[in-house]
Amino acid sequence: MSFFGMGRAQPTSAEKIAAVENELKVVAEMHSRMVKICTLKCIDKTYREGELSKGESVCLDRCAAKFFEAHTSISEQLQKETANRGGGGFMG
Repeated sequence: MSFFGMGRAQPTSAEKIAAVENELKVVAEMHSRMVKICTLKCIDKTYREGELSKGESVCLDRCAAKFFEAHTSISEQLQKETANRGGGGFMG
């Protein structure tokens, strides 16, 4: 089984580059969504202090951890479903 699918020849350089670019895009989008969601959830909108409070820091840490855990779980499930259908494409 190859990195990009079952029974296929080795991917070309262009396919490898496209896969890496896609992975970077997925990670950047995930990071952007995580920052937006966790900021809205955890940061006081009045910005009373220049530094994060302990509660804000803990909230951000937990939010980011849960967001990443959910993203990883979903990605793994999608990879399994793709492999079961015979696609075998790389997802992040």
